Amino acid sequence: MDHKAFLEKLHSSPHPVVVDFWAPWCLPCRAIEPALKRLEAEYSGQVAVWRLNADEQGELLSALKIFGIPTLIAFRGGREVLRQNGAQGSASLLRLFEAAQQGAAPVAAGLPRSERVVRAAVGVILVILAWIDGPNLILGALGGLIAFSAVYDRCPLWRTLAPRLRTLLRRRTMPGSR
Repeated sequence: MDHKAFLEKLHSSPHPVVVDFWAPWCLPCRAIEPALKRLEAEYSGQVAVWRLNADEQGELLSALKIFGIPTLIAFRGGREVLRQNGAQGSASLLRLFEAAQQGAAPVAAGLPRSERVVRAAVGVILVILAWIDGPNLILGALGGLIAFSAVYDRCPLWRTLAPRLRTLLRRRTMPGSR
């Protein structure tokens, strides 16, 4: 499908659309497939899901500036509202469907840049002090945690693991759970 045909199909769609650019050889593409299918069923009749094989859509990938797969793009009214690259957790995929349905990307609740810089600087200074002072593991670990707190929300591994950790912690803190 060329770019023009894609745009025509997109504009004629009666529902918002989530487009999944994937390939059969792509392991991250296969990893997100079950969650994507669950959301497709949940949003049936509200959000359409199109799966386009990236190996067969080179021209379209180039036109849409897609440089890696999996790439998922939410469209509403023919306009891109949110794009996600790489394997995402269920919470991120849910945000994609909600953005398609609402027509706007969710507001990012990240840290302000100044706070990121301060956290990263303090963390690096503590790690350096731990190294200069001799192998002070506690100070080094504290510095590493503080530095990580500056970027954790942008870490794809953390975004994948965080919902699972929250679920695990909720189960352990609920009364009557083992």
